[in-house]
Amino acid sequence: MKDISNRRYFIDPFGCVKNQVDAENMMSLLNKAGYENTTDAETADLIIVNSCGFIESAKQESINAVLEWRKHYPEKKILLAGCLAQRYAKDLPEILTEADAFMGVEDITQIVKKSAGLLKQPDIGSVSEISSGERPLLSLPGSAYVKISEGCSNCCSYCAIPLIRGSLVCRTIPDITEECRMLLKRGIAELNIIGQDIGAFCSEEDGGSGLPELLNAISALEGDFWVRLLYIHPDHFPLKILDVLERDKRFLPYFDIPFQHSSSKILTAMNRKNSAQANLALLETIRSRLPNAVIRSTFMLGFPGETEEDFAELLDFQQKANLDWLGCFVYSREEGTSAYSMKGRVPAKIAEARKQKIEEKQLVITEKNMKRFVGSASEPVLIEEQFTEDTAADTEKLWLGRVYCQAPDIDGSTVIISTEDLQIGKFAKCKIVARRGFDLEAHAL
Repeated sequence: MKDISNRRYFIDPFGCVKNQVDAENMMSLLNKAGYENTTDAETADLIIVNSCGFIESAKQESINAVLEWRKHYPEKKILLAGCLAQRYAKDLPEILTEADAFMGVEDITQIVKKSAGLLKQPDIGSVSEISSGERPLLSLPGSAYVKISEGCSNCCSYCAIPLIRGSLVCRTIPDITEECRMLLKRGIAELNIIGQDIGAFCSEEDGGSGLPELLNAISALEGDFWVRLLYIHPDHFPLKILDVLERDKRFLPYFDIPFQHSSSKILTAMNRKNSAQANLALLETIRSRLPNAVIRSTFMLGFPGETEEDFAELLDFQQKANLDWLGCFVYSREEGTSAYSMKGRVPAKIAEARKQKIEEKQLVITEKNMKRFVGSASEPVLIEEQFTEDTAADTEKLWLGRVYCQAPDIDGSTVIISTEDLQIGKFAKCKIVARRGFDLEAHAL
């Protein structure tokens, strides 16, 4: 029996799903080196905080996690990994003494060496082979994230990602398709294609976009599964991908396109090229070719120089764009970005009020848009869990899942009523019968 004394680790993940894939790969490396993951920090010898360093609130959340773990477990070793450790590699060891060690994102294969040093384990040598298709998954049942690139070269003036993760570096198409194949072999039903901007995926002689070529390669894989595309920058949306989505219905007509703003003045200051008119035209093209298309976007409020007139333009764009899902956040002033020294800073109170107004208007738009799914007669739903509700009949079982218009973790859910057991992590054919706020209600067929 393998001796795992003093080799148990607990991972506390923060940040985006790109960061989540990093955490999964760290777990894979540690497990191969003979360490054991535990979901109970009490039983762990090492606590790994996989941090986010993108905006101020996320940075503080990761720091607070280190402080809390140190407070609860003064004797345990704590490793701060991830984006925050990368961004402030020189400063953190002096100011965050509650952490025992730090590791950025440049080379996550160092996780084994770092852990061995902290836990005083023998150096077993380099464990550098990451088999992404075999890694443990922290995602919802039946779903997995496939990260096709690292870093970003868009250089939006407010964004710290290039400072943390560098310029765009893409994986090869054979490597990505092999990961997808292995995940499908494990029973994964939904492949979520992610990157800082998947529309900039390399090839076309490294000028991008090689995304249509990648999707064609994934399309050659056999099986009944979903492919969901997340995070496509609107300035270089590759329209050729629509050909793939029209031909292969396993590729969901779901698009996450972060427009951020609509005022030409603000977009220029953000170093974004498309105008509001161009972005509206893009939406019209997508919807004309894929009538069932679902669009998610992101708006940033309070960017330096944003006036009431700029905000009024954004409200008008919101109404015209008729987005299905929308995330809003207030501008965070990040050192090292070109926006950091821009004049015309918007008071936090005003920025928050604008954010709230956008969210209130979006509530009405999203609820109206979700109504169009009511009545769908044979809709595949990816089942995620069973739950109980006091009002349910004795013969009924309740489940939570998602239809294609609901991306994992960020959109609504579908409540399924069934008299039979459903299989978690698999599809069930359902009829959508009602809307519950953002969520949908369905009956299993």
